[in-house]
Order: sequence, then structure tokens, then C-alpha cells
Amino acid sequence: MKKLFAIGLLFFACTVCAAQEKGVDQQNDRIRDSSTNQQPAVNGRKVDNGVGRGIDFGKGKTQQPPPVPNPYRFQAPNDVLTKAALELMRERKLILDETVSKPETGLLVSQPYTFTRGTVVTSSELFRLAEVPRTEQGNWTRGRYTLVIEIQPIDSSNTNVSVNARVEGRSDNVLGAEWLSLKSNGTAEEEFLVALITKVTGTPPPGHEQDQQ
Repeated sequence: MKKLFAIGLLFFACTVCAAQEKGVDQQNDRIRDSSTNQQPAVNGRKVDNGVGRGIDFGKGKTQQPPPVPNPYRFQAPNDVLTKAALELMRERKLILDETVSKPETGLLVSQPYTFTRGTVVTSSELFRLAEVPRTEQGNWTRGRYTLVIEIQPIDSSNTNVSVNARVEGRSDNVLGAEWLSLKSNGTAEEEFLVALITKVTGTPPPGHEQDQQ
């Protein structure tokens, strides 16, 4: 009887040990499976799913070129710059207003130049060159500007050139057509200066290489 009791006790103990051993293996398997398949550290380094660092919303944006000083200082005598400015005006189809211009003293004034016409494109072109008040929501049909170029010698080899634009927009309404003066935002002036710098020096100012292509 004692022998049978001992055998039964031994069988019970072995069964308990087997059950505990089986439970440990399952837990270890779960731990190993979690570590192998989920890989949280690798997922945290991914940058193509919008998670974590690596997103650069500024990348690829077009860089704004630095502004060109106005007046701009040239290392050239004033007579050379006057000749170059007159040539550039002709190239850009700007007609010299001889009644107010004084080339001998470095004052060049163009006649009003119509740079855009038509209701489809005039509004966008006006906004590109001028500050259009929100209160002025007229039916823009034309845009024009007048350039005033002043060439002032500093010494025998240095000269300042300043460019100012008078921008106007034509608005057609039930009362008729009228030209309204608008404040220039500096775009027309800078475009002329960049072209003049390129003409005189052979190269555009830094950051404005694309402007001459």
C-alpha cells in the first residue's frame, strides 16, 4: 500500500512539473515573438510613414533671391552707364521721353509703357508689379508704368543708379475708363537694375541668374 502511495505521489509531482515547464516555454515564446516581429525600435526610425523626425516641409521650396540695392553702386563712369541704360531701354521697348529727360545730367524718363492688356491677365500682372488696394476691385483692362532713371556720379570711377517706377492701372466701368495710380512694389525697378547690371558687368547679381535665362 505504501508502495502504491509513493508511486502515485511521484506521478502527481511529475505532472505538476511538466505543466509549469510548459507554461514557461509559452511565455518565453511570446516574449521572443514580441521582440522578433514587432521591432518597435526599427519602426521608430522610419521617416516614410509620417512618424517621427525626418519631415522637412521647407525642402524643395524656391529660394527668394536677395534684393538688389536701389540705388545701385557701379564701378563705372556715369557716361558709360548712361549709354548702357539708353541701350537697355531700347531693348526693352521703352521710349525715352525727350521733353523731360536730361541725358547730359543723367536723368532718363520713359514714356508710359503698356506692359499688359486684357481682362484675363491684367489683374495678375498689376498685382505682380504694384500694391493694389483691396478697395480697388475694378475691372482692370490695362497696366502701364513709367521708369525714372537717375545716374549720379560719385567720383571718376563710381556711379550710383536709381530706378523708380510709376505704375498705373486702367479700370473700365459703367462710368467709363480711367487710369488709376498704384504704388510700385519694386519689381519693375529691380528687373531693370538686374538687366543693367548684367549688361554692364557681364554677369547678373548673386541669386538672380535665373532672371536672365
